[in-house]
Amino acid sequence: MMTVQTIPITLTVNGNCVAAEVPPRLLLSDFLRHNLGLTGTHVSCEIGACGVCTVLLDGRPVRSCLTLAVQADEAEIESVESLSDGDELSPLQAAFWRNHSLQCGFCTPGFLMTLTALFRRNPNASDEEILEALDNVLCRCTGYVNIIKAAKQVRDQLSSHIRKQPA
Repeated sequence: MMTVQTIPITLTVNGNCVAAEVPPRLLLSDFLRHNLGLTGTHVSCEIGACGVCTVLLDGRPVRSCLTLAVQADEAEIESVESLSDGDELSPLQAAFWRNHSLQCGFCTPGFLMTLTALFRRNPNASDEEILEALDNVLCRCTGYVNIIKAAKQVRDQLSSHIRKQPA
């Protein structure tokens, strides 16, 4: 009988320290979904083309279907579950809801995590930068009009908040 080798990893997921023994080829998406029960990270194409599985690894958007769990050792991972505070939606989630920016919702976590990374890096992102970021996630149900509208609303809220900050 062959035993499966495992590798110990320690990482922070949505603010919680997690230690686990994982097979070397376990995908980060599978680790989040199956080992931690964080099913908000969806998997679609499984080849990194659609962006639906996007999570933040040390603040950078990555395709969790192309990232091994062992590659996340000692890293900080943020999944879509990290965005809300209990029942309170994040400003980005609320903008998606207000603007009807989803149809089936399957791609929404990828959009939310991609835009979260963009707005953290650049709260004043230009329209072109928003479009470029959104180009990394595929939606098969809707046009992107309401998704873009929600992203611009959040950008404008962030920009307004920054301008109101005392110098």
